[in-house]
Amino acid sequence: MSATNNCQDKTSHNEGVFHEFEEVHIPVPWGYISGIWWGSKAIQPILALHGRQDNAGSFDKLIPLLSKSISVLCLDLPGHGLSSHYPKGQFYYVHWEGLILLRRIVKHYKWSKVKLLGHSLGGAISFLYAASYPQEVEFVISLDIVSPSVKDVTKTVTITGDHIDKFLKFENLTLDSVPCYEYHEMIAIVEDAYKGSITKESAEILMKRGMQPALIPGKHYFSRDPRLKVSLLGMLSMDLVLSYAAQIKCAYLNIRAVPGMVFDQPENYHKVLDVIKETARKFEYHEVEGTHHVHLNNPERVAPIINQFISSLN
Repeated sequence: MSATNNCQDKTSHNEGVFHEFEEVHIPVPWGYISGIWWGSKAIQPILALHGRQDNAGSFDKLIPLLSKSISVLCLDLPGHGLSSHYPKGQFYYVHWEGLILLRRIVKHYKWSKVKLLGHSLGGAISFLYAASYPQEVEFVISLDIVSPSVKDVTKTVTITGDHIDKFLKFENLTLDSVPCYEYHEMIAIVEDAYKGSITKESAEILMKRGMQPALIPGKHYFSRDPRLKVSLLGMLSMDLVLSYAAQIKCAYLNIRAVPGMVFDQPENYHKVLDVIKETARKFEYHEVEGTHHVHLNNPERVAPIINQFISSLN
């Protein structure tokens, strides 16, 4: 199912802040990637990547609190927000395809070095990119994630068949068959689905890019590709994650939310950080109180850490 994508109004979501932003479309072979470019177009931006099933609006409350000396390009990953969905029949191997997408963006703008900011899936993709191109990344700022999560292999085995069958079902949904809801129902569904990780206000922010008008007047449908619900195949093993971690050479900041995200194997978080700490040219780790989406719910807890880290590199 392909969503109808409309450009977002250039008026800021956050009234009274100094940042201006512009909606951008970046061509890719299957359509385009949408994004929000905050700040001056004359400054190479930090590339910001959101979490799975979120969108570029995930950073709407954080970016205005960051230094006005920077610019940030927040991307909608494929199938998310206002970006084109992958062609029918193509599965979402989100970590690997995210890595390839990030390389496409860098090549599109002809950047020789990049700065990365990622939350959840976006942080995991940034991890893979920094390890794959260690001489081309200036820094990584990772929010409540360190690497692709290592899953319990017994759980992976038990869900494989179910995910394949759901993928085949989801790819046949059309705009006249996809579930649609009234606005207040949509917000309630989103808030409930995140199981306490986001507030109602945060749900409304995400849905600015996360839903589209349905064919039925007054109803809306989720703009993200439903196939993303079953995109957990192709996960990494712990030995592979540690091997990637050992290749990271850039400055690195990790902000862990407490309690934050719940992992299958939480002990792996610091095992990976310990490896990065040995190879990164600068390493910082901070904990802040909040949910997995603390950067969206309570950005004032995250922004000062990011600002200090960036200023320390200048």
